[in-house]
Amino acid sequence: MSPLRVLLAEDHTLVRAGIRALLESLEGIEVVAEAADGREALRLVKAHSPDILLMDITMKEMNGLEAAARLAKERPATRVIILSMHADQIYVRQALQAGAAGYLLKGADLAELELALKAVMRGDTYLSPSISKDLVGNLLNGKTPALNPLDELTPRQREILQLIAEGRTTKEIASRLDLGIKTVETHRAQLMERLDIHDVAGLVKFAIRAGLTQADK
Repeated sequence: MSPLRVLLAEDHTLVRAGIRALLESLEGIEVVAEAADGREALRLVKAHSPDILLMDITMKEMNGLEAAARLAKERPATRVIILSMHADQIYVRQALQAGAAGYLLKGADLAELELALKAVMRGDTYLSPSISKDLVGNLLNGKTPALNPLDELTPRQREILQLIAEGRTTKEIASRLDLGIKTVETHRAQLMERLDIHDVAGLVKFAIRAGLTQADK
């Protein structure tokens, strides 16, 4: 039987090395490549066609949720497992809506990691037990997860918002996304209007609160 081919996307080098070591300790698992951000992950998926992309949420350039959504459209054969420290249902809902097949908390042990990989390759959806318990509990209590304000933005607007929050200038954003400067300015004006936020500092605070980026990034 051919090995399960996994691509790992995580922006912290030491964390990525640790996860890779765990993956390679499992029988029948081959790590075909590593990525440090969502944009690089998409490029490497096209180059290596892995069975599974194991990916963090909060990464520079393009976060894991945006990358998962694009991958679902462009390379649906590669199944995505989100690996995250965030147990909030708003993140879980976003991940599933983006097309992820699994959501695994970073506190999981090696046995659970192996279980998640096998479940996803069978075509199942895997959620860490604590997340599943909370989701079922809320359903039984008639609770619905809070709406994410990012849902009001288009994928391009979310991408530009993340880059703005990471301190990129309009010129840098235009270059990275292969867009004209006026196009970027138009997108920025539209997302400011839609969010009713009219300064860069406000956009940065919003992006951090919404989980699009982190304050230390």
